[in-house]
Amino acid sequence: MKAQHVTKISEKTTAATIVYRKLRQDILRGVLEPGQKLAIDVIAERYGTGTNPVREALNRLSAERLVDRHEQRGFFVPAISIENWRELVKTRCWLETKALEESMRNRTTEWEEGIVLSFYRLSRVQASKEELDPAKRSEWEVPHRAFHLALIANCQSTWMLEFCEVLMDHAQRYIFVSDSYAYPRRNGLEEHRALMDVILGGEILSATEMLVEHYHRTLNKIEAQITG
Repeated sequence: MKAQHVTKISEKTTAATIVYRKLRQDILRGVLEPGQKLAIDVIAERYGTGTNPVREALNRLSAERLVDRHEQRGFFVPAISIENWRELVKTRCWLETKALEESMRNRTTEWEEGIVLSFYRLSRVQASKEELDPAKRSEWEVPHRAFHLALIANCQSTWMLEFCEVLMDHAQRYIFVSDSYAYPRRNGLEEHRALMDVILGGEILSATEMLVEHYHRTLNKIEAQITG
């Protein structure tokens, strides 16, 4: 009986985790639109599961602010707004510049090699096409995220890294929802190369200023898309 009970708990946890991951991905990539109601029975049917795993997944995503929960109304995909996007970028700049500064102060050969390797992987994606069409967004986003994480990986604070990853997730949602990939693309690869070079060169102030400028270009691009 005890073994059966453990098995049922394990299956339940696995089902909830699977729904959580699928639902999270669909929210971040804009498959589920901002403001869309997330009816539990509809979500359960969408992912071929029961309602209990869906409730668990929605509550978990609500804690991450990737789902809005309204009393008496249920769960919704968070809306997007200029004000929230500006606040998100401002907070991301605060945290990531500090994490970058600490990483540069604590520089190691392994950290530097990690940056170079992550840039190489990013360049492999970019080199296969002149510009990224919407269908290739996720192909770019994986090495792009890995590159930015590599820059701050040596800050020696797991809390800081975790907070930065949360903000990256929310920024990713705005990028996908705004369809900014459909814009004529700036030379993103060269921007990242220049950022890497200045960081490896050891100029902390120049590096943090360049990182802020990099994020503000994205801020302005998405602002234009949302308000346009």
